[in-house]
Amino acid sequence: MSDEATTTHGAWTPDGEVPPPAPKVSEDAVISMMKTVFDPEIPVDIYELGLIYAVEIEDDGKVKVEMTLTTPSCPSAQELPSQVEESIRMVPGVTGVKVEVVWDPPWDQGRMSEDARLAMNMF
Repeated sequence: MSDEATTTHGAWTPDGEVPPPAPKVSEDAVISMMKTVFDPEIPVDIYELGLIYAVEIEDDGKVKVEMTLTTPSCPSAQELPSQVEESIRMVPGVTGVKVEVVWDPPWDQGRMSEDARLAMNMF
């Protein structure tokens, strides 16, 4: 199969060229990017730590994330949500990002993945 067969082109109309549709944003791609954000006090990414509660992806490429922090007094309270937003903006097709910090339900160690527990020697 040639490269031309896999390339997406825009369409031409009497009013001019119409750009090709933006790629659909995949949840896996969004999660992969969130996994590049680490809590500076804990050597585990925020997704494995269980800080991400919800990810919603609209058809137009807008992404909404509900996340929490380990405690309301977390010293990274300002920077972690911003880092999450910045990481998601790098996903192809994302047109907007909203990160909302929620406190209900409160985070506890039971939200951590098995990998996170192993990394922190919490069995």
